[in-house]
Amino acid sequence: MELGAFSVSLTVKDLAASRAFYAKLGFQPMGGDPDQGWQVLRNGSVTIGLFQGMFERNILTFNPGWGYGAEPLDHFTDVRDLQERLRAEGMAFAQEADTSSTGPAHFVVVDPDGNPVLVDQHVPRPA
Repeated sequence: MELGAFSVSLTVKDLAASRAFYAKLGFQPMGGDPDQGWQVLRNGSVTIGLFQGMFERNILTFNPGWGYGAEPLDHFTDVRDLQERLRAEGMAFAQEADTSSTGPAHFVVVDPDGNPVLVDQHVPRPA
């Protein structure tokens, strides 16, 4: 099952301090809106998101339809199809994607240790 580009979404107390820390490790901004409390950083093929005041826990994030440079892909498995495959496997969902929609959508599952896993598609359903 291809889940798309992977990143870790970190909940942070001070966005500016966290950006400065990760900059020392070679991470550069590639997206986000610091005025809204979030920034996406990259170092080579590694992507992390910093989120101040948005989440309670760190989140493993997958983005169907995106390559590792956040570029849209021509071919991918839609988030709604992934959700239905997991439902067929007996997976429980903390949040579900609207299966009647065709635009961006997401779902959340939680692993046995309480770690949220976000599958967040930013592009429309493939044709």
